Amino acid sequence: MTIRLQATARQRTLRSMALLPVVVAAALAAGCGDKSSSEGKATQAAARVDGSEITVHQINQVLERQQGLKPEQAEAASHQVLESLIDQQLAVAKAEEQKLDRDPQVVQMLEATRRSILARTYLEKAAASGAGAPTAEEIRKYYDEKPALFSQRKVYALQEFTVPVAGEQGRALIEQLKATRGPAQFVEVIKASGVKFTANPITQAAEGLPLGIIEPLSKVSDGEALYITGGDGFKALLVVASRSQPVAFEQAKPAIEQYLTVERRREFALKEMKGLREAAKVEYLGKFVNKPASGVAAATAASDVKPPVAAAASGADSLDPAAISKGISGLK
Repeated sequence: MTIRLQATARQRTLRSMALLPVVVAAALAAGCGDKSSSEGKATQAAARVDGSEITVHQINQVLERQQGLKPEQAEAASHQVLESLIDQQLAVAKAEEQKLDRDPQVVQMLEATRRSILARTYLEKAAASGAGAPTAEEIRKYYDEKPALFSQRKVYALQEFTVPVAGEQGRALIEQLKATRGPAQFVEVIKASGVKFTANPITQAAEGLPLGIIEPLSKVSDGEALYITGGDGFKALLVVASRSQPVAFEQAKPAIEQYLTVERRREFALKEMKGLREAAKVEYLGKFVNKPASGVAAATAASDVKPPVAAAASGADSLDPAAISKGISGLK
């Protein structure tokens, strides 16, 4: 089955990320005590390993890549990162001692990493300066056009059925399932069909679901299912229970602004890359002459863009457990 549902991890807040460098610096500085004035302002070093310094900046770089890290966890995390960097430095020193940094394969890997970082950094900087920020009108329009994400937002208890039956047999089974009333009858029919299937329970707010199904799923009543067909079968998303948890505009505004900013930068990066290709002379050689890739590689643009999430409105665990249990009891 080509369509999969995965719960998205909660996004980091800008406020939390802004606090991390400050918290780490303060935590490391706290261990210095009352030293001489020269030692107190000498460096941002966190440790020395055989004379090589590991800095607070290095620690902050690692922490900034850790998703979901809370400000109160930063101090403990900084010490863990420092220990990892110490181990890394010891291994690097041994590698250099054995001249592994001159190994042709290692040199190629280092050069590939350098090129990747330079290309991504260029595109990110170009997009940040050229894309511009979304207007208040654009933010409001996005909110109004996505009621299933905001004003009519729901938290769902779903049962995802993956049924590897296609063609006429698949269509006939879907019609039988559409005629059912309630989760219990749905399960009885799918079991009685004799086809093999897998079932997976999902409790998720609207913004945690794939963007393409949020709107159609919002129109499905409890006890009914949304059907997604493919060449190798179909998926049935049975709504066991749902609960309305709308998000007000002011609450959603920061998340929408961030989402639209990232999306705008992604589109700018794609346009910029397309322009660079058009201005350059690109020649395909060897076996690639007759089959050039179409378009611009999406990997060169900004990172994946996900639907905006209002963290304060999270409530995926607020559905009535009794209702969920009753709805899926037929699978046990």
